[in-house]
Formats: sequence, structure tokens, C-alpha cells
Amino acid sequence: MFSGSVGIKLRDLDWAATELGSIESWPISLRNTVATMLACPTAMFLAWGPQLRSFYNDAYEPILGYRAKHALGTPFRELWASIWDEISPLVDEALAGRSTRVTDMRLDLSRSGEPEESYWTFTYSPAYDDEGKIGGMLCVTAETTDRVIVQRERDVSDERLDLALAAGAIIGTWFWDLPTDRFTVDEAFANAFGLDPHLGRIGLSLAQVVETVHPDDQEGLATAINEAIARGGAYAHQYRVRRSDGRYYWIEANGRVEHGPDGTPLSFPGVLLDVEERRAVEAERDGVAAALRILNDTLEQRVADRTAELQQAEERLRQSQKMEAVGQLTGGLAHDFNNLLTGISGSLEMMAVRIGQGRMGDVEKYNVAAQGAAKRAAALTHRLLAFSRRQTLDPKPTQTNHLVESMIDLIHRTVGPEIDTRFVPGEGIWTTLVDPHQLENALLNLSINARDAMPDGGTLTIETSNRKLDELTALSRGMDAGSYVALCVSDTGTGMTADVIAKAFDPFFTTKPIGVGTGLGLSMIYGFVQQSGGQVRIHSEPGHGTSVCIYLPRHWGEAEAREDAADLSEAPRADVGETVLVVDDEPAVRMLVTDVLEELGYTAIEAADGAAGLRVLESNARVDLLVSDVGLPGGMNGRQMADAARVHRPDLKVLFITGYAENAAVGNGLLAPGMHVMTKPFAMEALATRIRKLLEPAGQKACEP
Repeated sequence: MFSGSVGIKLRDLDWAATELGSIESWPISLRNTVATMLACPTAMFLAWGPQLRSFYNDAYEPILGYRAKHALGTPFRELWASIWDEISPLVDEALAGRSTRVTDMRLDLSRSGEPEESYWTFTYSPAYDDEGKIGGMLCVTAETTDRVIVQRERDVSDERLDLALAAGAIIGTWFWDLPTDRFTVDEAFANAFGLDPHLGRIGLSLAQVVETVHPDDQEGLATAINEAIARGGAYAHQYRVRRSDGRYYWIEANGRVEHGPDGTPLSFPGVLLDVEERRAVEAERDGVAAALRILNDTLEQRVADRTAELQQAEERLRQSQKMEAVGQLTGGLAHDFNNLLTGISGSLEMMAVRIGQGRMGDVEKYNVAAQGAAKRAAALTHRLLAFSRRQTLDPKPTQTNHLVESMIDLIHRTVGPEIDTRFVPGEGIWTTLVDPHQLENALLNLSINARDAMPDGGTLTIETSNRKLDELTALSRGMDAGSYVALCVSDTGTGMTADVIAKAFDPFFTTKPIGVGTGLGLSMIYGFVQQSGGQVRIHSEPGHGTSVCIYLPRHWGEAEAREDAADLSEAPRADVGETVLVVDDEPAVRMLVTDVLEELGYTAIEAADGAAGLRVLESNARVDLLVSDVGLPGGMNGRQMADAARVHRPDLKVLFITGYAENAAVGNGLLAPGMHVMTKPFAMEALATRIRKLLEPAGQKACEP
């Protein structure tokens, strides 16, 4: 009874789940209407029942587009919700018993899921049930989109033609009947070509028409006409014609060749445009363009010469700035290092005097003074390396709250009693991967800066927090979006102006008097934090204090426990036979490391360069651990020596000791398993503890070759 592909879908649908019930229970009127609709080749639609359930035929299905998957049985209002405002009045009319007809109504059906322009002519009529009551609505429809758009474009074209004629842009029209080669032209066309208007009305041949075309343009015109006739469609060509005054003028012919169903060229209508003035303007424009090209050619050379002069001037300025910066650096460093060297050399001198006098009780205080000065010199060197972004960092999973708590007493003593020092620890602070010693230096440096900004006393606040930065916030701070641990040091001091903030991280920049500091403090912090993958930001206002925040990336892991350095006398001793190869080109360093090793029971072997060290490693000598500087003379650095040795000793354990960040030598921080780094200067007990720790993992010793 139900035909077509839609009929098959209709029979398979579970109508019993709707208020209409199973097909067998449908009224005869509904079954007959649906059957008639399915058999009809015209697109039809039926909405039936209290919910106006949807029925349609095969011809209507393409109109549904993507809706066809769920259209059958769907309430009419749900199915066409996107155009309900437009069609609901028509539906109401049909359900009230009044048929309506609509012609070329625009409906945005979105058949492909995207908005589209479409036009429809259709009727909505009431559909009656077995009792003669209105049971639904029947729609017969046809799409008229193509016709409406073509008519609209034709209307627009006619309007444009009328406007062009009124404005004088078109100076003539023609119609060429191609099978008879008969040209009919209006009077304006005849005047433009210097022809007899009477002949133009009764008909001319192509040869008669083109007789007044400039001889130089006739061949090009013939080629353009023949191409248009062969392919059909639009035609446009410019050429010169001689008018009745004997002068040649530029015109442009625009037309269209129409072909018959079999491809035979039938007609060639068109219009003439006066382009004489346009061509004159274009010629003038081309002349100006040529002059500009010549000017540009010489201008580029003049600009290049001027640019070269400016670059030379800028280079001289940069060189002058470099020399000024070096002067600031050397002045500050000379002041600081002279103080430190005085403490070291004076202490050593007094130690020698007291030893010579046998007054051993006084030696210890000079020893303490010398070590303190040496540690301060090491800290100053680390500042220089941090400023250059080339220090060797030893990042470890670190809990910032614990680090600050361990520093707070030192900060109290450093800033003095006039400063109210407060620590506001955040809750649940994440772990961050950072060099804890460098972070301590940064915190102490910021605290000292805060103290100097509060000469009359004030409040120093150290605060930690977890920060999650979205893309917009991170971009405003020059960072990547993500999770960070923030360590902020704030004061209630004098504050900074915007121009001072802009230069605060510049190397050697300082607001302190000459000889007080090197101007490397904030540069050191900035370099260290940048190396650690973080960022530093300053917030300040004159008279309202300053806040400096360090942002360090979150590390997904537990923090490592901090270990206090033991005295050398308490350092763990060697197992019997353990041998360490020490390679360093500095004799004093080599001597000290060797003495420490022998003091602890190790067998120590010395080498002054990479080649000598490699000869030992390629021999049969027992070597449990290689301790080597990274930068070595002789064309082979420490990393190259270690890599070469591991060809024969793949399990060789290596400890690089370096006073400079030879990142290229150690692989930009990417060390092979079993390789470690320790930064000079270091305490001897720290070296001894590190060596013991490297030799003891899993209770295994290096195998003899």
C-alpha cells in the first residue's frame, strides 16, 4: 500500500510509540492520504494528529537535507523549528480550514546544516479525517530558488544598464545575428564608428563595421571576436575607432555570445564604452609610476647609505654603552673583591704568623674569616654567572615554604631589628624544580634590596602561593600558560618609578651610590629564574613600596630533604681499594681534591688534561670514579673524555666539577646516566660526601677492566 523508499521507512517505524498508534489502527482517511502522497511524483508533505506528526514522499525527501535522518514521525514544529516564525501563520490558516498559496517565499532551510537562501512556491490545505473533521495539514511544494535568483540578477543587470545609459558611460549598443552576419546598431554606435545611422538600422556586415577600426588594432580585434564566438559567453576588448571628425578614439566593447543547444553560435549582443579619458589617465599614471620607479631606485640607494651610517652610529653607541657598563662592573667588582681578598690574604698571612709563633689557638679565627670571605666571593661569582645566563644549576624538587622557613632567621639578622619581617606561607604549596641554593641567594638579595628601600624602617613581607595562569594572563606577563609557584618579597619602602622598573633587570643598573654594590643583584635573579623556566615581575609605585614576585613552574613530584654539610672529619671514608681519577688543569685544585681523597682512604690518580686522563682510563688501572673539570686544555674537554672512556668502561661513574657553565660540553644540561655536576667553589666535606654517595648506590662498585 505504501510505495517508494519513504514508504519502506514508514512501515518500519514504531508508530505504536506515538499517539497515532500502529498503522493498522490508523483511520482510513490517514492511510489513503499517505498512500496517495507516496505515489505522487510532486513533492508533498502531510502533518497529522494532535502533534502534527510528519509524513512526506520520495520527491520531498531531498528538501529535508540533514533532517531526513529523523524527520519521519517528528512533530512538524520541531522539524521546522528554524523557520517556524515564518510558516506558523500559514499552518494556523490550514488547520482553521482555509487553504493558502504562497509564491516565491524565502525560507532559510539550512538543509546542509549551514544557512542558505532558498525560495518556494507551495500550498497549505486542511486534511480531513473519517468524520470530516480537520485531522491535519497537506502541503504541495516546489522550489523556485533558481528562477528567483536569475530574475533578480536580470533585474539588477537591467537596472545597471539603465543607470549606465543615463550616466553616459555607454555610447552605443549592437546586436549581431551570427548565422546571417547581420549587424544592427543604434545611432550612438553608428556615430562612434563614423557609420551611416540608416545602414546601422537596416543591417551591416562585420567587415563594414570594422572598416573604421585603427589598422594596428584590427588583427587583435578579429582574434578576440573569433575566440568569443568559439567559446561562447562574455566578451570584452579595447581598440581604437575613427569617428566622423577623422580622429581615433579608444572604446571598449562588452558583449556576450549565445550558443544554441547544439553549440551553434546564434547571437552576439553588446554595448560600447568610451574609455578615451580612462586610457589617458592610465597613461599618465603609467608615466608617473615609471618616474616613481626611477626615484625609488635612487631612493633605495640613498636609504641604504643612510641606514649604513645609522648602523655605524648605533654600533659606536653600543660600544660606548658596553665600555660604560664594563666601567661600572669593574668599579663595583673591584670594590667588593678587594674587600674579600683583603680578608682572605690577611687571614692567611696571620695564620702563617701565628703558626710560626706557635700560637695555634689563634689560627681557627683566621681560618673562619678566610672561609667566610671565600664563600662571599663564590656568591659574587655566581651572580656574574647568573647574569650571563650560563651558570651550572643543580635543580632539585624543592618545597618553597620549607626553604623560606630555613632562611627566615638569617633574613631577620640581615635586615636588622628596624624591619618587621613577616612570612605568609601559602597552604598546600606545590613543589618546584629549582636550584635551592640559587633560590636562597635570590631571596636574600631581594630582602637586602627591600631593607635598603626602607632606611627608616618598615615591613618586609615574604609570601608564597600557587598560581594557575590562563593564556591571556600568562601572555601579559611574558610566560607560558600553566601552574606556577609564586615567591613574592614586598616592602613598604620608597618604591620605584616606571622608568626605574623598566631598567631594574638591566646588568649593572643600580640606584645605589658608586662603590656600593655591582648592579648585578636583580640581573642575577632574572637570569637564574629564566634558566629555571620561570619569570620575575616587579610591581611598584613611588611612596607605596615594591613587590617582586618570582614565578617558578610547578614540578609534579615530592621535594627532596635538605642535607646539612658535615665536617670533613665526619665525612664517610673509602672502602678498601676504591680509586678516583682526578683530572683538572689547575694544580691547586688538583692538589686539594687529591689530598682530601687520600685523607679519606681513597687511592687518587692525577691528570692535568683530557688526553692524559683518557690514557689512564684506557689502561688496566682500576678507576671507580672519574672526577673531572669540564673545561680542559689540549683539545679535549671533560665531557668528551668521559664519553670516549665509556666506550671501554660503559658503567664508569663521572662527577664533573666546574667553575664555569660549559653547557655545550655537558650537553646543555642533558647528562648521560651516571654523570653528575658539582659547581666550584665547594666545601671539601661536600665533595667527600658527594663522592661517597656516587660510589654507594645499590651497593655496587665499578668493575675493574
